[in-house]
Amino acid sequence: MKIICIGRNYAEHATELGNSIPSEPLFFLKPDSAVLAHRHPFYLPDWSDDVHFEVELLIRICKLGKCIAPEFAYRYYDAISLGIDFTARDVQKEIKSKGHPWEKAKAFDGSAVISRDWLALDACENGAHNTEFRLERNGQIVQKGNSKDMLFGMDHLIAHVSKFMTLKLGDIIFTGTPAGVGPVQAGDTLEGFIEDRSMFRVPVR
Repeated sequence: MKIICIGRNYAEHATELGNSIPSEPLFFLKPDSAVLAHRHPFYLPDWSDDVHFEVELLIRICKLGKCIAPEFAYRYYDAISLGIDFTARDVQKEIKSKGHPWEKAKAFDGSAVISRDWLALDACENGAHNTEFRLERNGQIVQKGNSKDMLFGMDHLIAHVSKFMTLKLGDIIFTGTPAGVGPVQAGDTLEGFIEDRSMFRVPVR
């Protein structure tokens, strides 16, 4: 299983971090060891002082594909879900300033929350391309987004990524985070929702 993460796919998020808006999808990978086990807390790493939450819609690849045309991309995913891309922001800033890859800040163990539940595309009330989602920290909304506001939609992402690497059954794409990312602290509880359905609840230790 590959975890493919899209960066800067919401204009307001790119702006809040002082980044330019990309002209094509930016992507990086997380290893399967980054997946946080279900019902496990997220433990803050001792090598970072500024870990941020980034809630994201996920899409699940259901068919082997390479160089997929955008008009056929809908055939290659069958469900959506919700997750968190935890980011060691202080480490990321340091390595970005040196022009180094992001993996140290993005791909560490436990950095990928993936909901146990997946929603079939035909079960999405407003369709996968108009889906509201949010993240609450200790019961307060900290991030809120809608898939219609993506700079590059789901079909575009699949077509673009598949130019460079084969997509396989079970691969997961993190589609990018909306504005509002921020730090987590020990004692926080993070809960993610698609529409009004709770998808995960993660305590921070």
